[in-house]
Amino acid sequence: MASPSNYSTAPVSEFLLICFPNYQSWQHWLSLPLSLLFLLAMGANVTLLITIWLEASLHEPMYYLLSLLSLLDIVLCLTVIPKVLAIFWFDSKSISFSACFLQMFIMNSFLTMESCTFMVMAYDRYVAICHPLRYPAIITDQFVIKATIFVVARNGLLTMPIPILSSQLRYCAENIIKNCICTNLSVSKLSCDDITFNQLYQFVAGWTLLGSDLILIVLSYSFILKAVLRIKAEGAMAKALGTCGSHFILILFFSTVLLVLVITNVARKKIPPDVPILLNILHHLIPPALNPIVYGVRTKEIKQGIQKLLRRL
Repeated sequence: MASPSNYSTAPVSEFLLICFPNYQSWQHWLSLPLSLLFLLAMGANVTLLITIWLEASLHEPMYYLLSLLSLLDIVLCLTVIPKVLAIFWFDSKSISFSACFLQMFIMNSFLTMESCTFMVMAYDRYVAICHPLRYPAIITDQFVIKATIFVVARNGLLTMPIPILSSQLRYCAENIIKNCICTNLSVSKLSCDDITFNQLYQFVAGWTLLGSDLILIVLSYSFILKAVLRIKAEGAMAKALGTCGSHFILILFFSTVLLVLVITNVARKKIPPDVPILLNILHHLIPPALNPIVYGVRTKEIKQGIQKLLRRL
């Protein structure tokens, strides 16, 4: 690493986000599908939230957890996509120092909050299938409140050091981020300080949070599958699996997109640098767009609630 004397000592007050450094001509073409996906994600999640709020039959813990997932999706979309579209449409590449690290915090914390919410929803389905008689006593409104506090506190507190560590680094002359969003890796590598601890903390915290959630989700579904295979009554197995189908599809998609993103970042030297950037943007768009649609299509009660809402309009 070059000595600090080789850099400008003026503090960096803003960064410049350069989307797709090698293929900037893509931006105008990408803006249309991205904006449509953004409108779909926002519209679908807002519709789902209004439906659950207005429909009394949906005032149950399972749907409250789904509302939490929708809220997280909305915040993630609003944190990332409007700025990306502003870059594409208006060449608004600058982002302030504080706004960049705020975006970094929201992306890291809300991503792990989503993972944790999926874990709580898996536990909800485990209790519903494996202990149906105890379900009303275990999964209550009070349980949802405590679970929400846990989701927010655990992930907010454990991911907060990531942007704090990055913001405490010394940023020298370079302020060009070769990304559409303020990821920790893209920003911290501009520093003239040693970023080993910064990267190590993100790696350990990320895999601890996401890994523990994934282990508990797999355990929950293992117990669910074991219980379902014991069911003898005709049609009962299909009904039991049907209650978990939507949730399992969303977890599978969330995990698959995240895994592809991780693999492309690990193999960064073997693939064009713009590919991980595009996948990172899509990871903040496609799951939020699909989550309410999958539940709306596969869940009879939600489908009926949306139909009632549309008739009122």
